[in-house]
Amino acid sequence: MADDLIDLRSDTVTRPSAAMRQAMAAAEVGDDVYGEDPTVRALEAEVAAMFGHEAALFCPSGSMANQIALQLLVPPGAELLCDADAHVVTYEMGAAAAYGGVTSRTWPPVGARLDPDVVAGMVRPDAPWVVPTRAIAVEQTHNRGGGGVIPLDTLRELRRIADAGQVAVHCDGARIWNAHVADGVPLATYGALFDTLSVCLSKGLGAPVGSLVVGSADRIERGRVIRKRMGGGMRQAGILAAAGRYALAHHIDRLADDHAKAARLAEAIAPFGVLATTVRTNIVPLDLTKAPLDAPALAALARAEGALISVLGPRTARLVTHLDVTDAQVDQAATTLTHILRR
Repeated sequence: MADDLIDLRSDTVTRPSAAMRQAMAAAEVGDDVYGEDPTVRALEAEVAAMFGHEAALFCPSGSMANQIALQLLVPPGAELLCDADAHVVTYEMGAAAAYGGVTSRTWPPVGARLDPDVVAGMVRPDAPWVVPTRAIAVEQTHNRGGGGVIPLDTLRELRRIADAGQVAVHCDGARIWNAHVADGVPLATYGALFDTLSVCLSKGLGAPVGSLVVGSADRIERGRVIRKRMGGGMRQAGILAAAGRYALAHHIDRLADDHAKAARLAEAIAPFGVLATTVRTNIVPLDLTKAPLDAPALAALARAEGALISVLGPRTARLVTHLDVTDAQVDQAATTLTHILRR
């Protein structure tokens, strides 16, 4: 990708900083399949402690981390409840069914505006004539919901509903760091509400690769077997884990900068009536239903003027700020987009 393009497609496009690369080069390593990589083990212990859980498991991708968690909570033939726009059923290639034999049933896509009463009405009890519900999954922040943050009170009510129905709760926390910074909710407070979490290091935190499953010691031990079965066993993975440890130490608090940049972009394009929802974190969602341009046309014109945006559907697009986008580039992108939208 040309360095002169302003890449607002995703926070996954970040590249490791010079200091992060130094940490990677200096990492102490071992064979992680044997459980002998000290840097991986340190990362897993650190992340588990941050969320108040017993253990964590380093995985090469967020999709794998999510799918390991779902297999830990939902046996084959049982049911997962989640949002119709959830990453686990939208972007993970049917893995829940293909690998875990998991049945998925969804509530209408509402992003972070989750209604616990709707979920409560969907929970199916054990019976020999229905598929039993075994887990509920939520996404924090919500990707296709425009980076929305599910309120803490909503999550607490969802936990109460899950306990009453004797089902587990999983959090796809790929951007839970953004929620933590946006709302000030401690990570351990989030952790206490979920049986398992997946947390990503390669989005806003800027590591080149890696996510972790967080949960009880027993579940994580079983997760290691599932990870190996899915091809996720890694050898000298400490080089990657070192990038994650650097990101946790240096890149969480600075997410507030990304949120401020996204807010500036949103303010610039708000007069054109294309914002899909209020911008809370680093994602600016665009609803072009009433705009003269569709999403592919907007993306093509933006690219021609030096900015890359993500097309999510015929009339849906997205801008994402991250640590590799400067203040000057945000201003330039805002100028470019407003120029295009006022045509």
